[in-house]
Amino acid sequence: MSSPKGDSIKRVGIVFAGGPAPAANAVISAAATSFLEDGREVIGFSHGYTNLQDYDAKTHPLVADEHYRVFEERDLRGLRNERGIIIGTARANPGKGIETPADLADPSKTKQLDNVYRALVDLGIDALISIGGDDTLKTANKLLEYQKLLPEGAKRVRIVHLPKTIDNDYRGIDFTFGYFTAVDVMAKEVQNLRADAMATSAYFIVETMGRKAGWLSYGVAIAGEAHMVIAVEDIVGPLAIEEGGRTCCDISGLAEHIVDLMLIREERRKFYGTVVLAEGLAEMFPPSYIDSLPRDEHGHISLGHLDAGRLIAKKVAEVYEARTGRRKKVGSVQLGYESRCAAPHAFDVMLGSQLGIGAYRGLVEEGLDGNMVSVSGQLDLCYVPFGELIDPKTLVTTVRFIERGSDFHRLARFLETRVDKEGWSPGPRHEP
Repeated sequence: MSSPKGDSIKRVGIVFAGGPAPAANAVISAAATSFLEDGREVIGFSHGYTNLQDYDAKTHPLVADEHYRVFEERDLRGLRNERGIIIGTARANPGKGIETPADLADPSKTKQLDNVYRALVDLGIDALISIGGDDTLKTANKLLEYQKLLPEGAKRVRIVHLPKTIDNDYRGIDFTFGYFTAVDVMAKEVQNLRADAMATSAYFIVETMGRKAGWLSYGVAIAGEAHMVIAVEDIVGPLAIEEGGRTCCDISGLAEHIVDLMLIREERRKFYGTVVLAEGLAEMFPPSYIDSLPRDEHGHISLGHLDAGRLIAKKVAEVYEARTGRRKKVGSVQLGYESRCAAPHAFDVMLGSQLGIGAYRGLVEEGLDGNMVSVSGQLDLCYVPFGELIDPKTLVTTVRFIERGSDFHRLARFLETRVDKEGWSPGPRHEP
C-alpha cells in the first residue's frame, strides 16, 4: 500500500482572516481534529496575519499562547457549535501593495509577505490552512507565488484555502459557510420589523451586509418576507446614472422607486412595508457621497461611516411627502454584525466541518498545493486550483454576482410586490 502523499506534513498552521462568520469553529475544529488524530501537530495563529506579518526572529518573535496556540484534543471538545472564532481574526493584509506578478520580486513590496513565510518556516510549519474571504484567498495565492521565486532548495510551505464569507459571493463553491446562519438571523429581524411596520403603518429600510453582491440581501428578503429588495445587481435602468466615468446608483431614482412601491401598496389598502437594501449599494453612490470615506487595509470603503439605509430612508420620506402631501414614518435599521458570530445553523456546521476535513484530505491524501477546498452536490469534496479563481495578471479574484433573470433572481422578484417600470424587471404579480 502506498503511503499518503502528505507524509512530509508534520506540523500544520491555521490562519483565519477577515470578518467573522458563523461555523468558523466547526471549520477549525474539523481541520485540527483530522490532523491531530493522524499524529500531526496543529498550530492556530491568533488574529489572522497580524502577528505573522510583523515577525522578526530577534525583535518580534512569536510567543506561544500569545501569538499562536498549539492545539490539543481537549481544546476541540464541543467546539463545533460554539460561537465566535477560537483563534480570533483580523484584516491585516501582508500582500498589500502587491498588484502584479512583477511586484513579487520587489523586496520592498514583499517585506511583510516574507515575514509571514519566515515565521512559518521558523515554527516548522509544513502546510498552511488559510480560512477567509476573497481578500484572504488573494493573500494565500500571493504567498504561493512568492515561494515559487525562492532559491532552489528553500523550504516550501504548502497552502490550501477554505472559502469563508456570509456574503456568499465566492466563485468555486455554491454556498459558503455562515451564509445560511446570517440569513436566518437577519430574516428573523426583518420579520419583527414587518410586524412593527404593520402595527404602526410605517416603513422600514433595512440595510444588510453584502458589500459586493446581493446574495445576503436577497436571502434575507426572501426568508424575511420583505416587500422589495435592491442590491448592486439591480442598479440598471431607472436606478442607474453615469457619473465620474462609471455607473452609479441614482439615489433620487432609488427613493422614487421605493415610493412607487408604497403607493402601489396603498392602492391595495396596505400602508406598511419593509425594503431590504444591500450595503454594497453605497459603493455605487456618486463620488460626492463616498470619496471622503476612510478605507480598510484592503482598500474597501468603511460603509458603516455612511449609514446608507438612513440616508435613503430620509430621502424616501421627503419624496413621499412631495408626491402625496402627507408625511410617512420611514425608519432605517442596519443589520449584519449581530449575525456574524451567531450560533451556527446546522447546515453551516455540516458544511464547515466538511471543508475542514477537506483541508486534511487535500493536503495529506491528495498532496495538493495552491487549491481551494470546495463541495458540490451532497457535500462531496472537490478542489479548485487558485489559478481558476484568480486573474494571473492582476492577482485579484472575480466576484460572483446574482445573475439577473436567473431562477434565484426571479424567486426574489416573484415574492415581492410588483412595481412596473420601464427598464425594471419585475416578477409575476404577487402580493405578500
